[in-house]
Amino acid sequence: LTKLITVTSKGVNMTKEAETKRHLRRQRNRKVTSAVATGFVILTAFAAVAAGSSVLTDRAKAKEQFEVAQATPVSAKPIEMSAGFVVARDFLGQVEATRSAEISFELGGLITALAVKEGDLVSKGEVVARLDTALLEAEHNRLAASRQALEAQLEFAESQLARAQILQTEGFASEETVEQTIARRDELDSRIRELDAALAAVDINRTKSTLRAPFSGRVGAQFRDTGETVAAGNPIVSVIETGPPEIRVGLPLSVDLVALTNTHVRIGGLSHRADLIRVRPDIDPVTRTRTALFRLTDEIPVLDGQTVTLSLKTTIAEPGAWVALDALSAGANGAWNVLVVDGEETVRSALVEVLHVDAGRAFIRGTFPANARIVTTGGHRVVPGQRVTVLIAGL
Repeated sequence: LTKLITVTSKGVNMTKEAETKRHLRRQRNRKVTSAVATGFVILTAFAAVAAGSSVLTDRAKAKEQFEVAQATPVSAKPIEMSAGFVVARDFLGQVEATRSAEISFELGGLITALAVKEGDLVSKGEVVARLDTALLEAEHNRLAASRQALEAQLEFAESQLARAQILQTEGFASEETVEQTIARRDELDSRIRELDAALAAVDINRTKSTLRAPFSGRVGAQFRDTGETVAAGNPIVSVIETGPPEIRVGLPLSVDLVALTNTHVRIGGLSHRADLIRVRPDIDPVTRTRTALFRLTDEIPVLDGQTVTLSLKTTIAEPGAWVALDALSAGANGAWNVLVVDGEETVRSALVEVLHVDAGRAFIRGTFPANARIVTTGGHRVVPGQRVTVLIAGL
């Protein structure tokens, strides 16, 4: 029993010793593995740092080899200040003949002859048309016959008066008889004068049955033709005087009459000199303008009613400068800006006011320096504060 216990104790002790050795080996293996892993991580970190340093160094070297970017090129011109600007305004008018009329008969009747046609030249007093005068001729003959009868009666009454006066001196006729004879003679004389007036009226109507041109000119429109019956006052033709025409233009009240002393008008694309004749003292109720009449100094063929353009130039005394419309840019609250280049070749923004726009350019005034150069083209590629290169200076 004692030996058995001793053997058993030894076996237990050997088992514990083996387990202890295995445990120690596992600890040594873990330490070795941990040391190897730590060394690998440290080596990897050193390698990454070295690689990063190499890349940064290469980038720095490459950056040093890059060229510096050049300044943006723009076109600019010096700002030329002016004491003011001239505004050209055009006003429409029309050519009018000095005289034009739609002529008509003062009597009604049948048109028997029309001596002219549209476009014909007529002289003053030339026959234009005639009316049928048959009734007037008949009336003239009737009145002439009545006058002849009254003349015969008057001759007989004068003979009676002469005899009555002789008989009165001899005492064979009374004073009353003589007075009756005188009254009869005076009545017949008055009736003859009445017929003379009627005959004169018939002659006037016969004269008025012939329509004549009131002045020399050219026939315009023809309203009636031969064979038509017209009433008194109905126009037959229009006659337009061929003398120097007038030009009628409506002008605003703000136009100074002094500016009208030397004017030019455009007719058919050509410019002609025109002198002011007179200005009407009233205002047109529709256009609220006053009418000015001009006369051409050149003898040119123009047509009645042809459109005329009167050009007037007005000087506005406001200091500023002319710039191209492309140089303007819209700012805040409806303001306008321009870009200028200062003496350091740097772009600056200047606030401006547009006073007038004319033919692709604008007259402005603003906060730009007096010696600045305004950017004319290329302004969309630069911003205020940017350095630029001026390509065109002084042009």
